[in-house]
Amino acid sequence: KKGSRAPKKVQQAPGPSPKVDSAAGSGQHQFRACSGMAAGRCECICTHSEAKTLKEGNIIGSGIFISPKGVLEHAGSVGLSLIVWVCGGGICALGSLCYAELGVTIPKSGGDYSYVTEIFGGLVGFLLLWSAVLIMYPTTLAVIALTFSNYVLQPAFQDCLPPYIATRLLATICILFLTWVNCSSVRWATRIQDVFTVGKLLALVLIIVVGLVQISRGHYDALRPSVAFEFSEDPSVGQIALAFLQASFAYSGWNFLNYVTEEVVEPRKNLPRAIYISIPLVTLVYTMTNIAYFSSMTPEELLASNAVAVTFGEKLLGMFSWVMPISVALSTFGGINGYLFTSSRLCFSGAREGHLPYLLAMIHLKNCTPIPALLVCCIATIVILCIGETHNLINYVSFINYLSYGVTIAGLLYLRKKRPNLARPIKVNMLVPITYMVFWAVLLCFSLYSEPVVCGLGMVIMLTGVPVYFVGVQWKDKPKWIYRLLEKVTFMGQKVCYVVFPQEDPSETEPLTASKATD
Repeated sequence: KKGSRAPKKVQQAPGPSPKVDSAAGSGQHQFRACSGMAAGRCECICTHSEAKTLKEGNIIGSGIFISPKGVLEHAGSVGLSLIVWVCGGGICALGSLCYAELGVTIPKSGGDYSYVTEIFGGLVGFLLLWSAVLIMYPTTLAVIALTFSNYVLQPAFQDCLPPYIATRLLATICILFLTWVNCSSVRWATRIQDVFTVGKLLALVLIIVVGLVQISRGHYDALRPSVAFEFSEDPSVGQIALAFLQASFAYSGWNFLNYVTEEVVEPRKNLPRAIYISIPLVTLVYTMTNIAYFSSMTPEELLASNAVAVTFGEKLLGMFSWVMPISVALSTFGGINGYLFTSSRLCFSGAREGHLPYLLAMIHLKNCTPIPALLVCCIATIVILCIGETHNLINYVSFINYLSYGVTIAGLLYLRKKRPNLARPIKVNMLVPITYMVFWAVLLCFSLYSEPVVCGLGMVIMLTGVPVYFVGVQWKDKPKWIYRLLEKVTFMGQKVCYVVFPQEDPSETEPLTASKATD
């Protein structure tokens, strides 16, 4: 009744759906499907085409408009930078194939976190979750949102940079709007992804077509082999590794479909299909986009530009140069939507495993969307936006990303040896994960050697999760007042967000106890 005290049991979701056990620890609550969902899962509505566009939409974001400068700076020549872009796509393809095997072998949303937790246990999984929730996703979302606001406002401030407050305000509005969309409907979120993926691909096609026209007119001096491999100084292996790290920011998102595996229709078929179509397409688009840049700009001009696409448009599109800021805005808007969609599922999976508060594992009673998890992602991103400069954290993010990729694929090799008879609907050749691991080891070692402070800080951020894990997750005998506080916060969150923690039967529901609650 209105004004009455919250019940002392977590609410039950309706419907006669089956229940499934949470995979983390003993005494976990059991999940039951909300009306219209599979057991313990969000609504399963991602078809093959939606899976493909979700993957493309997550990869193609602001990176292609930010990373070319960093890749060229570390590679030292046009030719080597193009090789980095092509090889970066190839490495992403190898990683995606490994993740496809893991996605159908361990069919749980949550991506790296779920696989590592299942294979190596709670601590390693929690460290990946901790670094992702604390740094990776909020920082990446903040960078993309700021890129969106800068490009939207740039036409109004042609002779200067857009005001600091204006860019933060517009970025915040964008984050809030897309959070509302994702809270309202999974279908709306995927529809937005479809529309804006097509929009930004068309924008990149425009850049590529204009670049090809330039080349056909003979404007390809920077691309001639005799010029393309001219180095101002011989690049070290460490610098090449950093060039790959910069490119990885543009390619980040290739594994995001695994964060919503439970929402993909027929993942055994649609995961590989999405990989075979999306990764080659993205690699081709990225490589041709860089070739187009070099058809109109010298390496020196590209390195001096703070907005490569805008510089490209101003030089070649004339009165239609306004198309470039709008194109980048479309690209980043879709990227923000994709990151919100997948990062919220990571929080949802972490809570379901008992590594985050149980409120984050609850789903809206009618919309079947993880509203608490989405709100956490939204708030964390806005906090990062308010802190100030976020671009310095990109290298931290890229290093942590690659670290988590390598640990996850090492888990695939470990699982092959430990459980050789495990059912694997998709099974890749052993050369695929081994090749990826060799590249991964070389990249991280030389990146750490070249930038010990930047990359080392990324590892430190991840390791700060160790004491949090032992205090928040492993320590079961906390004072009772902590559990009572968590209980009150959980029930208050249920009322505010209108969410439930699906259960088989109200009689099976127990209040939070020392064996069930976490910080």
